[in-house]
Amino acid sequence: MAQVLDTDVATFRKSFSGTVLTEGDADYDTARAIWNGAIDRRPAVIARCSTAEQVAAAIGFARSQDLEIAVRGGGHSFAGFSVNDGGLMIDLSAMRHVSVDPSARRAVCGGGATWADLDGAAQAHGLAVTGGFVSHTGIGGLTLGGGIGWLTNKAGLSCDNLEAAEIVLADGRTVRASADENAELFWAIRGGGGNVGVVTSFVYRLHEVGPIVQLGFFFWGLDKGVEALRFARDYVDTLPDDVGVFLAGLSAPPAPFVPEQHHFAPGYALLIAGFGAPEGHAQRCAEIRTAMPPLFELETPIPYTDLQHMFDEGAPWGILGYEKALFLEELSDAAISVFTEHLPRRQSPLSYVPIFALGGAYARVSEEATAFGGSRSARYAFNIAAVCPAPELLAPETAWVREFWSALRPHAMGSGSYVNFMSEYDEDRVRASYGAAKYDRLARIKAEYDPDNVFHLNANIKPALQPA
Repeated sequence: MAQVLDTDVATFRKSFSGTVLTEGDADYDTARAIWNGAIDRRPAVIARCSTAEQVAAAIGFARSQDLEIAVRGGGHSFAGFSVNDGGLMIDLSAMRHVSVDPSARRAVCGGGATWADLDGAAQAHGLAVTGGFVSHTGIGGLTLGGGIGWLTNKAGLSCDNLEAAEIVLADGRTVRASADENAELFWAIRGGGGNVGVVTSFVYRLHEVGPIVQLGFFFWGLDKGVEALRFARDYVDTLPDDVGVFLAGLSAPPAPFVPEQHHFAPGYALLIAGFGAPEGHAQRCAEIRTAMPPLFELETPIPYTDLQHMFDEGAPWGILGYEKALFLEELSDAAISVFTEHLPRRQSPLSYVPIFALGGAYARVSEEATAFGGSRSARYAFNIAAVCPAPELLAPETAWVREFWSALRPHAMGSGSYVNFMSEYDEDRVRASYGAAKYDRLARIKAEYDPDNVFHLNANIKPALQPA
């Protein structure tokens, strides 16, 4: 990789209609900072873009200077792919516009928008699309990798609800991808990551949700782990599609509804979010507390936007993180045994183990419909996340994640992972996550749209070799 010269940057700065930042500029350190505080990288150039034309110009400059390209949307990946050392960062944070058409139930969003941006605009009309569990996550990375959220059972993944996108390609062209235009490209961006270009605009199909939904939060101590997880596993299978499910090993929050003596206590939680009639939610909460009395609980109506912000406090900007994940066909007794054995070994009170129940609309999408790298027959996405407030905790917590993952792997659906829940992207793990057929199809599409692998800071798909 070449070293960019000050004179070349000065020339680019003069011609570029966006904002160019280099080390020493007032906003440089803020612009290069991302959510995972364990990542500290210094791009040679940051190009803050507000239009597709500016993105194309930034790509052209980077390629002319042989600079590695990183693309920053929300800056929220554990792996820190949105920033590099010595290369060019395309910063989309100025592209946060959201336009909602309530009659058509569609939202058009800039590539730098966050889920808080989209949720806020859509909820003004009682609408939503499946988003993440932390509101400051960018829509781009989450959607391109799949997109699991509270609405997965009701509406499918984020990428299942993508209707079109505007993409700037490696050669600088801007194209539209949809079911009717550049269909193979459209297939690839629904789960295939940022491998084929920079998405500057997303068009989503929206669903009626909220604005008030129903929340049930049930917590059990470590001593009830096996019993609680077995109950939760069996109970989740009885729930309708209009119930979102979040099962986790975590610390009890220091919230008003938690008795003070249990603040930060480790244990297991089952959260259900009801998007249908409140009466049905009340009945489900009664069933849970009767069958498996919790250490403490909360049953309450809540604005959907507050539900989407609920985990923000446990994932603050600048925290140190590392994660690994697997898909499970079932939460077997053997998997539960691994879970209850390893959860108490964590050292950081912020580390947690979220398990995302997958069913309903998620399972009704065919395996071939999108490039999403997880089986539609999987029942759970099992994530193990080290989240550390202090640097000295990161190494032991990383070791804890790896040991936990290795112990769980024999009970999982192969060694593949949800690509949005990976901190390390070895080629064999990426291939395993997509499976041979999808990986090969993605590689052919990559060869057509990015034959030089310009966009490789992602769950990278190598371009297929072209015949001589």
